[in-house]
Amino acid sequence: MGRAFEFRKARKMKRWSAMAKAFTRIGKDIVMAVKEGGPDPASNSRLRAVIQNAKSVNMPKDNIERAIKKASDKDQGDYKEVLFEGYAPHGIAILVETATDNNNRTVANIRSYFNKCDGNLGTSGSVEFMFDHTCNFRINAEGLDPEELELEFIDYGAEEVFKDEDGILIYAPFGSFGAIQKELESRDIEILSSGFERIPQVTKQLTPEQVADVEKLLEKIEEDDDVQNVYHTMQESVA
Repeated sequence: MGRAFEFRKARKMKRWSAMAKAFTRIGKDIVMAVKEGGPDPASNSRLRAVIQNAKSVNMPKDNIERAIKKASDKDQGDYKEVLFEGYAPHGIAILVETATDNNNRTVANIRSYFNKCDGNLGTSGSVEFMFDHTCNFRINAEGLDPEELELEFIDYGAEEVFKDEDGILIYAPFGSFGAIQKELESRDIEILSSGFERIPQVTKQLTPEQVADVEKLLEKIEEDDDVQNVYHTMQESVA
């Protein structure tokens, strides 16, 4: 198995564990998708993907429809996606993906978390190069063979295809998202969820005490309402 498999295994159940937080994040994704391509999922591929993700975390249908209606309101503000880069203690690189309607507030909050936990907020490009920006799809595994699927989807950018207890996962470079989504839909293969992740190229092993220092910063960042995802280069347990 490759890096995507190990990355997914290590992070399983560690992120998006709080259902209310997941709903908040998906709500923002819906707003951004509707603002970008309109409220009709049939003609808005990004919105289709967000709705699939909402269903995968059991977000009620009424909540989804209400979020789309709210996003369609001309008075609804938009969210801007902003990436923050920096270092936690012990040389651990951190990437923070945010969706914010008030950049000044978000910058101030993220900087304060780094400062309070002995980290350093860096400049744009300071650590992003240490991560591979990938896209992923989880599909219904019924009647499908992962090895055959991998061979068939190499032409669309797929790099890793593997099966777990929840379906088959396809990983590819960030830019391959549209081509793979289109091909899966054309084959009537059920997409359970999809998204983007930043996989560290190299990870660093720390002592338990050092891990606690880094986790303190990660927890503060992840609790912020503007934060969508947090990635780092600390080696995580796959047990």
